[in-house]
Amino acid sequence: MNVDWQIKHYNDLSLNEFHDIIALRMQVFVVEQDCPYLDLDGKDKKSYHLIARNGKGDVIATARILPPGLAYNDCAIGRVVIAEEARGQGLGHDLMDECMKYALVEFGNSPIVISAQKHLENYYGKHKFKSTGKEYLEDGIPHVEMKFEINA
Repeated sequence: MNVDWQIKHYNDLSLNEFHDIIALRMQVFVVEQDCPYLDLDGKDKKSYHLIARNGKGDVIATARILPPGLAYNDCAIGRVVIAEEARGQGLGHDLMDECMKYALVEFGNSPIVISAQKHLENYYGKHKFKSTGKEYLEDGIPHVEMKFEINA
């Protein structure tokens, strides 16, 4: 699959880009997962956004990279989402690789934290994230806090 990757700070996103990011997140998290929740938590404005577009220019995957101190003491990756039609082709692993490369360049060797849906723990484990042991319900969905440490 031919994918165009971009990472932009919120301040550099166009209105259409932000609209398309939010539309994809709502399609997957709210509609597909049947989980009404407040997506706009104010953290997007201080975050970097990874955008993956297909050959037609459609946003097919996105994630946000949060600087240290915004959600956790360390850098964080969240709102990781892939359009249904783009799943099953390895795009999720590419997306995580792109996020992690950027975070390590932008924030140095800071650990990276994620709040992962529990059923995706093995997926994130393939990217060397390890459970911190904190498991919890978030919006009625089991989650686990996981951390990547460069020297672990």
